[in-house]
Amino acid sequence: MKKEQVVNCQFSVWYPIFKKHTIKSLILPLPQNVIDYLLDDGTLVVSGSDHNTQQTHTNSNNSDEEEDVQWSDDEDTATVTAPEFPEFTSKVLEAVNSLGGRVFPKLNWSAPRDANWIALNSSLQCQSLSDIFLLFKSSDFITHDLTQPFLQCSDHDSPDPPINYELVLRKWSELIPGGEFRCFVKENKLIGISQRDYTQYYPHISKQEQQICLSIQEFFSHNIQYNYLDEDFVLDVYRDSWGKVWLIDLNPFGEVTDALLFTWEELSSGNGLSTNQPPGDVAQQQEGVAFRYTTSEVTVQPSPCLSFRIPRDFVDLSTGEDAYKLIDFLKLKKSQQEDSEEEEEQEEEAPQ
Repeated sequence: MKKEQVVNCQFSVWYPIFKKHTIKSLILPLPQNVIDYLLDDGTLVVSGSDHNTQQTHTNSNNSDEEEDVQWSDDEDTATVTAPEFPEFTSKVLEAVNSLGGRVFPKLNWSAPRDANWIALNSSLQCQSLSDIFLLFKSSDFITHDLTQPFLQCSDHDSPDPPINYELVLRKWSELIPGGEFRCFVKENKLIGISQRDYTQYYPHISKQEQQICLSIQEFFSHNIQYNYLDEDFVLDVYRDSWGKVWLIDLNPFGEVTDALLFTWEELSSGNGLSTNQPPGDVAQQQEGVAFRYTTSEVTVQPSPCLSFRIPRDFVDLSTGEDAYKLIDFLKLKKSQQEDSEEEEEQEEEAPQ
């Protein structure tokens, strides 16, 4: 993966090329003071003054009064005022309204998928700049975009290309996770397709595997192949209930992109993909394309994003990945129980 490939995967680079094959979106330059705010390690303070009062006709009488939401761990902590970005706020609200009042936000490359747990609706659906800020300031993916987008590039000794950071607002669409697929392209050839939400079992995929694979191949060959700037890349697509395929995103062909049901070792080998796969996953060969998906509820796994919302130790315990942690946990529970029983005995023996 070269730095140039990462640059070419920026939304503003590929969107004009494939605009008619993807979701309607608007791109706004990100001011430096907003970037500084997003990178500020201080108290998370989100302004609520930008609520979109134009989002529905029934809410036209909403109050325009400003309101600050302030979070603090200590009542004695000095009040922190949320920064205001009036000009940028106005542009964002105008864009949100033109896209129907609800948007899916992202930066040049990433969306804050690891932070949807912090939103009140547990969703990436946003209606105001404060919604966007809350997600962005809570996301490691967004921080990665802003601080080290070229971290895993092989040409790390070369100077980093200049980046103009942008806020991407996409018209909100209700996408069914079972309709999302990740496609791996090497030397302009589609070599692998993986179920995007591989942690869940979707019966319709096994029933329609041939139709799904063929429709994605046709979409790729007719609309994407040879039209992109690189010959190695990864694309995310969505197949709707009518069988039409839409482009959702483009990603670099490298370890910075999740290989899902494949491994980067096999994707990068250049020797073709083996039909061997983890138990419960299937690889169907369709004209040289390996199609992998979860085949039964037995293989259902917790979402990888869980590690961003709770301590990693808890994730290991829930999945049984670390037996030693489980043993330590059981020992701790036993010790706590013994201590509790000892305290109860002492209370009973104490003089009344």
